[in-house]
Amino acid sequence: MAKTKTLAVLIAFFLAAGAASAAPKAGKTASVPAIAGFTADDMPYDAGNALLLRWPDGQYAADTVYRVFLSTAEAGGWVQADEFKAADRSAKAIPLPFWAWEPLPGELAVKLEIGALVGELKSGSDVKVKVAAFEKDKLIAESLAVTAQIRGNWFRLDRLNNLILLTVVVIAFFWAVSHAKRKGLFIRRIAGLDAIDEAIGRSTEMGKPIYYVPGIGQMSTISTIASTFILGEVAKKVASYDSQIKVPHYDPVVMTVAKEVVKQSYLEAGRPDSYREDLNFFVSHDQFSYAASVDGMISREKPAAIFFMGYFMAESLLLAEVGSTTGAIQIAGTDVEHQLPFFFTACDYTLIGEELYAAGAYLSKEPMLVSALKVQDLGKLVVMVSVAIGGLLVAVGAKLQWDNLVQVIMTLFKAY
Repeated sequence: MAKTKTLAVLIAFFLAAGAASAAPKAGKTASVPAIAGFTADDMPYDAGNALLLRWPDGQYAADTVYRVFLSTAEAGGWVQADEFKAADRSAKAIPLPFWAWEPLPGELAVKLEIGALVGELKSGSDVKVKVAAFEKDKLIAESLAVTAQIRGNWFRLDRLNNLILLTVVVIAFFWAVSHAKRKGLFIRRIAGLDAIDEAIGRSTEMGKPIYYVPGIGQMSTISTIASTFILGEVAKKVASYDSQIKVPHYDPVVMTVAKEVVKQSYLEAGRPDSYREDLNFFVSHDQFSYAASVDGMISREKPAAIFFMGYFMAESLLLAEVGSTTGAIQIAGTDVEHQLPFFFTACDYTLIGEELYAAGAYLSKEPMLVSALKVQDLGKLVVMVSVAIGGLLVAVGAKLQWDNLVQVIMTLFKAY
């Protein structure tokens, strides 16, 4: 019995000694203070791939380095998501306009992109985040882990300015369509387009063909699309004058579209019997082979009128110069600005830039096309006036140090 008591005492002694040796000595470890006020919420007005982290500034020095860590069910443990100095992340730096975000003074805020770190997450997924403060790579403070959910948002309030602008444009467009149908809309005179009737009439009197060259652009090129509109109107006039038109093509797809356009124009002019499939024909898909072939046709047939409408490059002068030697009336149009000087030199009339786009509406007087043209002009006017007034207000605000005014103007003109 005595031996059993002695053994029990010895076991108790050794257990107490082991616990004492495992316990930390007083004063050897200091607890890391917590970063106060740390919160995490879903980033507002986004697709559901980011969090908004916020906490009070001024708790530590400006050169303190913060490291943000996150953890998800997919990622497993903690992953470092961001690293920055305290002075680099103020609430004012959050990319949201003033009507959707009110930064608080003395606050740090971070937009944390989740998708770029752990992949796309489903809306409503939980994400744990925490932030730690370091000075010279030494941990000096750490926040408690906070759980937040990411969610996709139905309405982006930060793009409200774009919605308002779109609404104004749509209202202006429908008003212009209504006004064009009732009273018509004024379009300034374009001399090159007014000369189309003269050119076609001259060709009819002389009994010579009309050449329409749509350039070397593909069907997806804006200038080529505009050229097909003009071709339709020219072909309609040619059909009504009972003249002859030839359209040599560089691109087979453009040729196919042009065939349908010309056929429809002859039908609308009441002369479907005059239409022939060989009015549009393919020449070559090589730039200078195309130019040389068309030059040969022009030199041999000596047309009375030649139209160069569309996308042109180095072949523009080769074509226009040969056409000029035949004495033909030449009307050109392109949006390739470095080819315009050659057309100015060798052609009688030249459509400059956007005049090419306006030609279809100018010739057809179609209310929808005319309305679209007028709304574009209205948009340009609004932009020019807004830029002029905005620039003046920013200059005055910067001179008088009205920082709030400058910030508001710059935000209104920013694309979100």
